[in-house]
Amino acid sequence: MSRTASTTAIYRPDLGQAVMEYVEGPTMGYIGLEVMPIFKTGMNSATYPVIPKEMLMKIPDVNRAPRGGYKRDDWEYERGLFLTSEKGREELLDDLERKLFDLEAPGLADFIATRRAWNFILRAQEKRIADKVFNASTFSANSITEEWDDATNAVPLTDVKTGKLSFRSTCGMLPDALIISYSTFEDLKNCDQIVNRLKYTYPMLKMNDMTSAELATAFGVPRVLVGGAVYDSAGKGIDASISNIWSNEYAALVKISSGADLTQP
Repeated sequence: MSRTASTTAIYRPDLGQAVMEYVEGPTMGYIGLEVMPIFKTGMNSATYPVIPKEMLMKIPDVNRAPRGGYKRDDWEYERGLFLTSEKGREELLDDLERKLFDLEAPGLADFIATRRAWNFILRAQEKRIADKVFNASTFSANSITEEWDDATNAVPLTDVKTGKLSFRSTCGMLPDALIISYSTFEDLKNCDQIVNRLKYTYPMLKMNDMTSAELATAFGVPRVLVGGAVYDSAGKGIDASISNIWSNEYAALVKISSGADLTQP
């Protein structure tokens, strides 16, 4: 009779389904994979072709002389590099802990441990993505005069319009999403410029009930992504200090990849 070794991982599709239902819950606040969708690859690391921005917007000579050939592109790809690393988390489950949970419902202990481990993985992933996107060293930041938590003087509609024009002049495209933190979203509900815009567009709207879709309409962007995830920024053994993963010091206009096409800008 075969016996499973103590170190052998056992696939539990039922737990995977339970985790996905938990992850997709509206209160989690994770937007990382909406901002940076997964690109599947069979290689741990490799280079990939990158079309130079300077080549995309040129107006080439497309004329063809009689009996002649069509002119061809003569530019060369640049090269990008990706490197993957394995991520994971193990949650210990004591026999007594399992017994207590399973007395309430069979399988509850496994579900709670799985959900706990998955939450650690997702939180770490969200922090990695947020640190890359909300990074003034990587992306040039447009300075604003009044921060958006100043309800009377802030002009977020003007700031986003300026940002959209800057985005377009930089890459020739328009952004398809605005990323903000949850605290910024709450500040915008009380901002005079936002209130004055939406009270005519949605005359019956209670501002505290404003959704991200209604805010996107005000800003003139397809989507507003609100990052609501938090983490404990204090060290181990220190009283918790709950902080936003997506900083309220930044807002980002982004162009999100729509598929697995390497030639997308």
